[in-house]
Amino acid sequence: MSEQSLPASTYVLGVRVDRLSQQEALDCIERMVALHRASGNVLPCRQIVTVNTEFVMAAQRNKTFRHAINAAALVIADGIGVVWATRYQGSPTPGRITGTDTLIALARNCAEAGYRLYLLGAAPGVAEEAGARLQALAPGLEIAGTYAGSPAPAEEDAIIERIQAAGADVLCVAYGAPAQDLWIYRNLARLPAAVAMGVGGAFDFLSGRQRRAPRVMQRMGLEWLYRLYRQPWRWQRMLAIPRFIVLILMKGRRKHGC
Repeated sequence: MSEQSLPASTYVLGVRVDRLSQQEALDCIERMVALHRASGNVLPCRQIVTVNTEFVMAAQRNKTFRHAINAAALVIADGIGVVWATRYQGSPTPGRITGTDTLIALARNCAEAGYRLYLLGAAPGVAEEAGARLQALAPGLEIAGTYAGSPAPAEEDAIIERIQAAGADVLCVAYGAPAQDLWIYRNLARLPAAVAMGVGGAFDFLSGRQRRAPRVMQRMGLEWLYRLYRQPWRWQRMLAIPRFIVLILMKGRRKHGC
């Protein structure tokens, strides 16, 4: 994408969020892959980040993580808290774009265009199961490869060799945040794929290892609450949500001189 075609953005507590619908985000990714192929695969890999409140709060403490997000080619709002914050600040995003749903739609686009998808991360065997599910949802999809691996720097060279040998166009990384996004950021110049996107727990959901919230809760933006119910050990991570709300409200009060 050229500088002229960069998406309109806003910032939430110093973290960039692009103001795009899911279809607009998918169209951006399609252009990135098409340009990469047209260049003979010499253009650098582009990073895609999906941000939620936990990302924003982690970025307050981790400057490298914040820089990785803000330098990405595309940053989409995967969290109702982030969507609310953009609306509260007066620069709204069209809505929440979940990583799992985006991955499914992306897989269908890849199947139609003949792009090859590589799934990296999650526990051993999970990426393979997720790949099989994606192929069922997107007939004709070519999975270039799957590998669990780890985000440890010692494994990076070997993993990149695997991706290079597979000839992948799109790389999806499921190491959890911020590990997955920092892994992509560190290796961006060496990755042979057109785009690389962190997808969090998407492989677990697609493989059936974890259950997604009922549709009604997804539509209400309460998927985080369902995950807390299913995984109560996440309560400490969920403390980021009220802290995030307080910071946004405090910033709003200062802006209006209250």
